[in-house]
Amino acid sequence: MDKYYIVDQSLLPDTFSKVIEARQLLDSGKIKSISEAVKKVGISRGSFYKYKDLVYETDEANWNRKAVISLMLDDQRGILSAVLKKFADSKASILTINQNIPIHKVASVVISLDLSTMEITIDELLQSIKDVDGTSKVNLVSIE
Repeated sequence: MDKYYIVDQSLLPDTFSKVIEARQLLDSGKIKSISEAVKKVGISRGSFYKYKDLVYETDEANWNRKAVISLMLDDQRGILSAVLKKFADSKASILTINQNIPIHKVASVVISLDLSTMEITIDELLQSIKDVDGTSKVNLVSIE
């Protein structure tokens, strides 16, 4: 299981903050291409792709309040329901659910959550979802 740490920025390489800055430029629509964003902040495309899904900026007031989780579900009755029950059991609130139609008997699902009332850690939640028969590729996409 992955572990997450809150680390003072002064301990990290400048590349991490530049990756976050490039992602913010892209997300805001101020810059349209990754090439342009990385050039503006002064990092390589390789560095951006290497860290873009691994580093996030947060402040203490918003930590662990929202998350996005992606997963693959076998096309079988009751699997999504079992996953949703895991969220309910943890006291996480579901904000959105996007489920695509199954292709080759597997459907991709992206769920956004409010974690502010959750009673377990995000790692414990992810593990409980992985334990549901019929789930695969359970990933924390982002956390705020």
